[in-house]
Amino acid sequence: MLLPKRVKYRRVHRGRMKGKATRGNFVAYGEYGLMATEPSWITSNQIEAARIAMTRYTKRGGKVWIKIFPDKPVTEKPAETRMGSGKGSPEYWVAVVKPGRVMFEIAGVSEETAREAMRLASHKLPCKTKFVYREADTETGGE
Repeated sequence: MLLPKRVKYRRVHRGRMKGKATRGNFVAYGEYGLMATEPSWITSNQIEAARIAMTRYTKRGGKVWIKIFPDKPVTEKPAETRMGSGKGSPEYWVAVVKPGRVMFEIAGVSEETAREAMRLASHKLPCKTKFVYREADTETGGE
């Protein structure tokens, strides 16, 4: 599972997920991508489950890129604990995903295979997604 090696602060505020993704919003490495269409927190377990679903379906053919990283700790307090006594301890890590963010990319497989692999991966994720292609002008690095 993905998690940071070290962080500056052990506990962080929850934050807000307003607006659209300004970074990572086009297919940069592969030929096809899976784009989020609604905001959500994606846990490291969900990222790993989606990755396994894609690689299993493609029979480890082609290449898969994971373009999101869970760098936000989510804290939980123990069950049946009274209010107060500080913030809970970090339990798991999430990636904050906004609409328009390309989360996974794939290359080296046919479009039907890529589409089905992304469909299987999307079932593991908590947000709605759509299948996207690489655009011609992004190959040079421009927008």
